[in-house]
Amino acid sequence: MNEREELYNLLKEVFLLLDSGDRQFFGRYDLTVPRYYTLYHLSETPGLSLSQLSDRLFCNKSNVTRIFRGLEEKGLVLRRNHETDGRVLRCFLTEEGTAVLARVSQVHKQYNENRLNYSDKRQQKNILESLTKLKQQLLEYSFLNYTGK
Repeated sequence: MNEREELYNLLKEVFLLLDSGDRQFFGRYDLTVPRYYTLYHLSETPGLSLSQLSDRLFCNKSNVTRIFRGLEEKGLVLRRNHETDGRVLRCFLTEEGTAVLARVSQVHKQYNENRLNYSDKRQQKNILESLTKLKQQLLEYSFLNYTGK
């Protein structure tokens, strides 16, 4: 196995560990990872459409609709007609959704502080810089551009 394969496998394993921990964590609050990040994105950018949410969550619109409906049933989000385009619905947090997000985010931040407390600040800065560069590379080089070479 070459170094790039090792890097890919290590990153995949780290992602799976982080994702598993998040699924267990959010489950304690009766949330899923996509539901939490829907709340998060609506907090950051109130009024997103379902299409915009699907782009931010990296999933298709039918999945976002299902996720959003579940949050609506819990009274955490709501939809309103767009002010000028009646075909578009804008999505917002309710007061309860804002409160749930604030409570869960605070505990999630502490959870991440604990599980990522593994090295000194210099090592963490180097890893952060490397992963930022890798993220940019991945954004620029999508599978759609892959020619098999």
